[in-house]
Amino acid sequence: MIYDHLLIRYGELSLKGGNQKLFIRQLQQNIREKLKSFENISLKRTQGRMFIVLNGHEAMPVVHKLQEVFGIHSMSLALRTDNDEASIKAGALFALKNCEKGATFKVAVRRANKQFPIGSQEMNHILGAHLLRNTEGFTVDVHEPDVEIQVEIRHEGTYIMSEVIPGLGGFPVGTGSRTLLLLSGGIDSPVAGYLMMKRGVTVEAIHFASPPFTSERAKQKVIDLAKQLTRYGKRLKVHFVPFTNLQQAIHQHIPDRYAMTVMRRMMLRIAEAVCEQSNILSITTGESLGQVASQTMESMNVINEVTNVPVIRPLVTMDKQEIIEISREINTYDISIRPYEDCCTIFNPKSPKTKPKREPTKRIESAYDFSEKIAESIAGIEVIEYTENETIDSFEHLL
Repeated sequence: MIYDHLLIRYGELSLKGGNQKLFIRQLQQNIREKLKSFENISLKRTQGRMFIVLNGHEAMPVVHKLQEVFGIHSMSLALRTDNDEASIKAGALFALKNCEKGATFKVAVRRANKQFPIGSQEMNHILGAHLLRNTEGFTVDVHEPDVEIQVEIRHEGTYIMSEVIPGLGGFPVGTGSRTLLLLSGGIDSPVAGYLMMKRGVTVEAIHFASPPFTSERAKQKVIDLAKQLTRYGKRLKVHFVPFTNLQQAIHQHIPDRYAMTVMRRMMLRIAEAVCEQSNILSITTGESLGQVASQTMESMNVINEVTNVPVIRPLVTMDKQEIIEISREINTYDISIRPYEDCCTIFNPKSPKTKPKREPTKRIESAYDFSEKIAESIAGIEVIEYTENETIDSFEHLL
């Protein structure tokens, strides 16, 4: 006997009511995309369940891929048997003996096929007694067992499982519209993008580059972060903004204390233009309240003033250590800490204004006409699309 199926559990998707079919269809599509390198594997749905038919493939490489798919609450390796008592007993015994650890167990039978002649409770007792007779060192604990042997008797066969493998949860990417992520190359913004994907949102990114002050290695860091995020979101477009001339103008014409605030306002203006051109509904940032000068409540109020596009901050209440822990889990941390500066740090003022107000900021900003520099940056945007396995150059420019 071998485990020949993987049972997929939806978790939060079951709460979606009339929209559930849409979410499950998107999950199916995302799973197929993720597993396309595994030949002969098939996906099927039956009576509120989704199964991966392994067709001889090793299970764990498939499991590891599926643990990068949002919308999967958990998985279990499953053995399919015929719907007869002897086959089910043999399958349950196989499942228990192949558990790596545990001294207590319980059996949980679910009889979806009501034509099966033995009821669920009676089948629990039959299988429990069979397992006790044919194993050593196991006892029954119906309240807190080390191992739960799950048996689902369905019309097409019986599925027997023991271990529950956690998934990422959330919603399938592609069910929640699109957002534009300000991807700086630091620790925070990739985590913000990951958390948006977890809510089903398709993420595009925008990166502000200031060569020669920022190097090609800094750009490569952003590319590597984008590619890492495609593990969870299939593909990711990055809008690379030539920001040098605009940033130099800010540095030359804006008092040092207000330079960071004005720079962030310029970034949001450009991000809004990209959203309008690409029909993207929101902007996402990696800001955490109070973490740096531009992330105080006062700074956020002044910076947000320049756009009507909703600005979403998934990390706003998180401690830095919480953010770092997630970045390690999703393997972006080691990329983010590479020592290559982005445009937010190269002209970083010594004493930035931490509690700016709108009217003084607007007055200072209006002393110089930045419109030509903004238009120049927008016109020079280069868009490159990345997938998990390849790079697609599109070289689009906004006009």
